[in-house]
Amino acid sequence: MRASRSVGATVLAALAMGMSLQACAHPTKPVRDMSSHKMTAAPMKPGGSGVAVEYRIDGTPEAGKPVLVVLSFDGITDPAGATVRFRGDGGLTVTGSPGPHTLPAGRASRLTVQVVPDADGIGYLHVFTAQNGANSATSITIQVGSGPAKLPASNGLKQTPDGEKLITMPVK
Repeated sequence: MRASRSVGATVLAALAMGMSLQACAHPTKPVRDMSSHKMTAAPMKPGGSGVAVEYRIDGTPEAGKPVLVVLSFDGITDPAGATVRFRGDGGLTVTGSPGPHTLPAGRASRLTVQVVPDADGIGYLHVFTAQNGANSATSITIQVGSGPAKLPASNGLKQTPDGEKLITMPVK
């Protein structure tokens, strides 16, 4: 009789443990979707700065409302570090300091930039990186709404803070 109670207690304990493990494996509350936190790798050109840029846009861009762009930088090999600066184009305004910001050597860095789109359409956050005397430019598309581009066209000759002249043209 005593042995059957021990077996019964063991079976009951095993069932209780199994149910608690099953409860852990299948939560009843919805799990937060982490796919929205994935970063997008920007293409790198040969002969550029060598700084790898990844980004994600937090939230849904709306005209006149700030949106955050989270950027990650890696591949900084220059012992003096690298620099990054930002510029908005096509009706996109960078709030806060556009840079230059220093990125430390040998480790990944993360910066968050706040931008404000002027209207529905497409705007660009230009990210300029430099290290070891080489420069790179990455353009991040910020889409506001689902319609075609309505942001004011950026036309004419522009000049970077370093004095480099750029001609910007709308692209469809």
